[in-house]
Amino acid sequence: MRKIAMADANIKTYHKLIFGDSENMKELPDGSVHLVVTSPPYFNAPFDYPDLFESYEKYLDKMTKVAREIKRVLAKGRIACIVCDDILIDGKKYPIVADLTKIYINEGFIYRDKIIWIKPEGYIRISRRSGVILQHPFPMYFYPDNMQETILIFQNGKFDYKSIPEKAKEQSKIDISEYQTKKWYLNIWNIVNVLPLKNRAENGIAAFPEEIPYRLIKLFSFIGETVLDPFMGSGTTNKVSAMLKRNSVGYEIDLELLEVVKEKMKLKYARILKDYEVEIIIRDDAKYLRTQLQNKVSVKNARKNSKRSL
Repeated sequence: MRKIAMADANIKTYHKLIFGDSENMKELPDGSVHLVVTSPPYFNAPFDYPDLFESYEKYLDKMTKVAREIKRVLAKGRIACIVCDDILIDGKKYPIVADLTKIYINEGFIYRDKIIWIKPEGYIRISRRSGVILQHPFPMYFYPDNMQETILIFQNGKFDYKSIPEKAKEQSKIDISEYQTKKWYLNIWNIVNVLPLKNRAENGIAAFPEEIPYRLIKLFSFIGETVLDPFMGSGTTNKVSAMLKRNSVGYEIDLELLEVVKEKMKLKYARILKDYEVEIIIRDDAKYLRTQLQNKVSVKNARKNSKRSL
């Protein structure tokens, strides 16, 4: 964990973790958050939430409703960072990056930029498609392995740089040495991904590395402001927000992640937490989702295999 400057050490932050559907963020007033950092669920990815959506159109409809709520709760001029990428399901490639870009622009956001997150060579989670050409070394058999994800950056109108007090600016000053050494200034970031290993809190979860929200929170928010993650998952964005002296709000529909989030936010040691407070809200629309979907897929696959054996 990185060290926090002494000037920031006595700032207490507050974190609201809401288990419920983020297409309705009724707990948040208009313009009440200052930055969004999130990674929406992959469309029906077998390693994440298989068969969660009935169709790609239903997936895009969900993303549109959440984007609309983000537009409502995000302060004027502030930034929404969406970590996503295209995905291959059953041999079909879905253009998620292009479609999410269109959705956010249609909802009134300014398309500010994009960053390509490059994962280490050898890390492939979904499929190794490049091997096809090894079996068929002829033209038209080329399918590259995907080693990247995209960080889309949208802005909610024009930002008033004069609205930030000088003290907040100084407390939130970016470490130029870190900025240059780690090459934050490039639109390509080389960052090691989080593997879903059994000895980690993110066992079986498509979590992103802490380095991503760390950079984005540093670059696009000030100490004491509020960061929102409408697809909280294991709580990485909230954890890093606390570390960087920002408040946070997280929404997550899957109640199966409650204990993972508690562990990541160190709530098992709540008596010694002095730097931040955490409130957990469980709404009626929260679900035990992951196991239910995986069992559903297992039954479907068993039926397929049974038919093949006949």
